Amino acid sequence: MIEMCRKAGEANRAARYRRGNVIHLPAEGQVILTGDLHGHRRNFERIVAYADLARRPDRHVVLHEILHGGPEDGRGGCLSFELFAKVLEYQLEFPDRVHLVMGNHDTAIITDSDVMKAGKEMNRAMKEALRRRFDEDYDDVRDALREVLLSQALAVRCPNGIWFSHSLPACRTLDHFDTGIFERPLTVDDCVRPGSAYLLTWGRRQSRQTLETLARRLEVELFVVGHQPQESGWARVEPNMLILASEHTHGMLLPVDLDRRYTLDELTERLVPLASIA
Repeated sequence: MIEMCRKAGEANRAARYRRGNVIHLPAEGQVILTGDLHGHRRNFERIVAYADLARRPDRHVVLHEILHGGPEDGRGGCLSFELFAKVLEYQLEFPDRVHLVMGNHDTAIITDSDVMKAGKEMNRAMKEALRRRFDEDYDDVRDALREVLLSQALAVRCPNGIWFSHSLPACRTLDHFDTGIFERPLTVDDCVRPGSAYLLTWGRRQSRQTLETLARRLEVELFVVGHQPQESGWARVEPNMLILASEHTHGMLLPVDLDRRYTLDELTERLVPLASIA
């Protein structure tokens, strides 16, 4: 696990299409955008099957918010690190086409702060499971996990005007958000409130005005994000945002052709239910 995290961190930092903390995808092929996974192993398998990267050399996959959720050990410890290891294996097999993006639960792990999900403090639950699994190697595994999470990109910019990130700053924090975070090396302090990586990954309920302001500042047309739970697997937020969820039986993925532009209506028509993938 430690060596895999080290190699994945190197792959993140040396990614072919990465500039600063943003992945700039080429104007050809296709990208598969996904919602939060939160330990859902079967949906990850469906994403991998749909993407079929071995036979589609022009296709990219974006994954985020993998940890915290899913199977537990016999004492209630969170085993999502097992899925994270599989995701890292997938990334190392296709390092220029599997892109990991930082989520808010990642910032909580990086900074060792509390984060609740379904009434449980997930950092404690995962640390307890990691300690039972790795015993005397626990400290090294924990540190390696934090390092690879900090090495992730913050966003993906598509040449057709689509921007993907785990979330976007909330209305009340927009004036404090520094877009320079996309260009300079990330630090742990960036992941603590009011750091801009924190503001980017934790924001919710963006207003029309906030979305329009961000689109101008980032020079994009449409946003695709996760973070905000969606029972139906997706939601549209006018005028320019689509929210995806991939962590349950109604989860979705979104295939996007990189050489054409879309309206928000056209994006919603392309949604693929994960349950429909064998």
